[in-house]
Amino acid sequence: MQNLQQDLIELLKNEDNLVVDNQLNKNKIIEAALKVEPFLISLLIKNDTFKKHFFQEVENVLVFDKIKFQRFVNNKSFLPDSYTAFKNKIGLAINDDTTDNFIKAKNDVVLVWPHKDCVLEGGQTKEDQKRNEIFWNETLAPDNVDRLLDAKAFTNFKKYDKQGEHKVTEFTSDENLILKGNNLLVLSSLLKTHRGKVKLIYIDPPYNTGSDSFGYNDSFNHSTWLTFMKNRLVIAKELLRNDGVIFVHCDNNEQAYLKVLMDEIFLENNFVDTITVVNNPRGRDYGGIANMHEFIHIYGRSSSYEMYKTVDKDKKFPFKDEIGSFETRELRNRNTAFHDGNRPNLCYPFYVNPKSKLDNNFLELSIEPKEGFIEVMPAKSQGIQTVWRWGKPKAVENLNINVVGKAMQEDGRFMIVEKYRDNSRLARSVWWDKDVNSEKGTVHLRELFNGKVFNFPKPETLLTRIIEITTKENDIVLDYHLGSGTTASTAHKMKRKYIGIEQMSYINTVTTKRLQKVIEGEQGGISKDVNWQGGGSFVYAELMQYNQYFIGKIQEAKTKEDILKVWEEMQDKAFISYQFDKDMFNKRLEAFKTASLETMQHYLIEILDKNQLYVNFSEIEDKSFNISEEDKALNYSFYKK
Repeated sequence: MQNLQQDLIELLKNEDNLVVDNQLNKNKIIEAALKVEPFLISLLIKNDTFKKHFFQEVENVLVFDKIKFQRFVNNKSFLPDSYTAFKNKIGLAINDDTTDNFIKAKNDVVLVWPHKDCVLEGGQTKEDQKRNEIFWNETLAPDNVDRLLDAKAFTNFKKYDKQGEHKVTEFTSDENLILKGNNLLVLSSLLKTHRGKVKLIYIDPPYNTGSDSFGYNDSFNHSTWLTFMKNRLVIAKELLRNDGVIFVHCDNNEQAYLKVLMDEIFLENNFVDTITVVNNPRGRDYGGIANMHEFIHIYGRSSSYEMYKTVDKDKKFPFKDEIGSFETRELRNRNTAFHDGNRPNLCYPFYVNPKSKLDNNFLELSIEPKEGFIEVMPAKSQGIQTVWRWGKPKAVENLNINVVGKAMQEDGRFMIVEKYRDNSRLARSVWWDKDVNSEKGTVHLRELFNGKVFNFPKPETLLTRIIEITTKENDIVLDYHLGSGTTASTAHKMKRKYIGIEQMSYINTVTTKRLQKVIEGEQGGISKDVNWQGGGSFVYAELMQYNQYFIGKIQEAKTKEDILKVWEEMQDKAFISYQFDKDMFNKRLEAFKTASLETMQHYLIEILDKNQLYVNFSEIEDKSFNISEEDKALNYSFYKK
């Protein structure tokens, strides 16, 4: 392999078209291959070794395999120093005693991924319209991360209610919020306004399946995804109330890694449970076993987390008395591990009047013996004397309210039972019913928008169950991977306050449009179950972009000419790293132009100061940002300064 590479280098370095500043240029080589330049084909085909390696014969015609050639040249061992050398050449690298990187690494290195978030599709968009993302991992040293997580300024404020869209005049602290922008930075901003106020966080983050756009250019895929998750979860924890809970939806790709991460952040003692959600009863065949479920990891903010029983709407009780409806449960403990030998306090007689006939064919009971009453002990099982579930004091206390004797059985035995009136139930750890079927969410959204607008939206019935067992009316629900808006629309109909964060553009074409339909009284999802008639409101706002604006322009560039126009604008307006030498770069602009379009995009993104992706709230009076008086006033109102 090395000999082959060296032979190719020796062959190509004599070709002037591939040399820049007296050095063989990898970008030029790849560009020539992709264009199938005749001079390159002629060079290669005349060499028997490369003719055999990079050409295939098809019906007596030699065909150049440019993909194979590109992979060969792209190997890190081919011209190994060309990347760093090229960065030095165009003024994008510095050299000192500690590093040859464009950004110095000092102290401990901290991994952050805010730039990826700005374009992250995350499985929450239309996959058939997914764009090719431009992103390269960076490590930012602490000295370079100074104001990255400061509270940010917002803009483009709008309020929506049943009368339509309005201007926002001030904040009253109880608005429902839909916020557009990088969710790491929005969460950090919310620490100023909502720290310790959120009762429930539900997120359905990208699953890192390899096809959900969560792609990185390294092999540490799990580590990268976990870093992405950790940065947000650490902040999210601070937003929760002391009795708050967080639900994180995932699948098998990351659930095991995620559980360990959440143990670290929320502590193992605050782990509530992992729900198995059977969202596709038919299953999808992934290698011989039809996968039919996903997971939801649940943690409390602290050991004081609070969850509630839910009303079982389908529960029907067979009996009634003066208090209300009830069913019966045997008071005997059927577990033979509990017996008169180790639980003597639970082994005592009830006394039954066999001649009595009370309502519903129950018999009169007493704890003390009475004339005509028969002693009834818990029935034996496998020769073992079992015991009651209640001690005698509790039985005495509940005798006339919750304890009755059933009529004589055919075998001559009596049964003592508890009147069970509670019409609520605890959530179970496996959810397998029509309410959690993923198809319900897809159908609901398709009906709302008269067509498919979003892949795999969660059903409102699933979020209803989560919101029921964790919140009460007016509690705050947060979803910082809002997607199509299922969490917000469900919370709205259930009279909870909510905050939704989404960075993708469909927040304006799907998410907010859906919530407007909710306000108008749409009758899909859970609307009929909760008798939803419409109403309510929410406020929309966006992070105020600065360097993020240039990242967007760089990513949208289709040609090298587009990139150079962006560079002209960046020189005048962008915040560029202080370590970047603009004059040196401009002197060597011709060398920069030899890079591929993707590499040019990479370089320009790299030189932007990541602390200035968005405008910091503390800097809204800076005249260079040209912020309107209206936006200033609304930001002061939001942050209550």
